Amino acid sequence: MTGGSLVVRRLQPDDWQVLRDIRLAALADSPSAFASTLAREEAFTEADWRWRIASGCSVVATDEHGEAVGLAGGYLHEGVPELIAMWVRPASRGGGAVDQLVEAVAAWAREQDAALLRLWVVEGNDRAERVYRRLGIADTGAAPPVPGNPSLTEVQMERLLR
Repeated sequence: MTGGSLVVRRLQPDDWQVLRDIRLAALADSPSAFASTLAREEAFTEADWRWRIASGCSVVATDEHGEAVGLAGGYLHEGVPELIAMWVRPASRGGGAVDQLVEAVAAWAREQDAALLRLWVVEGNDRAERVYRRLGIADTGAAPPVPGNPSLTEVQMERLLR
């Protein structure tokens, strides 16, 4: 999948270092946006990263120089595909990477014969919520505490796929 000077591709287990590097950059840049920590994931082994890729869908956006500038993932939670780990490097935000990453995960969800794609966004991340709404992803009204950080609340959002 390409758009402008970005290329979005699904990662394979041999791409584990690409996933590791962009994921650690995401956790360093936006620690409150994820249900994990930089310290936890820095301790992951090669096998952990390979398992993460193999257990769902990991997509990366690269720029014209081949540098990874964005990441998103998908996995099945109780049979429902969820968009997870969305992040774009600050210098690349606003360049269309989010749109392409979401569409790549939505394509994976359709391959799972899913009727909808679900995601969670930390309440107060207004920019992300606006982008998701623009992409046809609506707030469901569910807003539980963030796992591992009950001082924050997550907003559940969904998009119908068919």
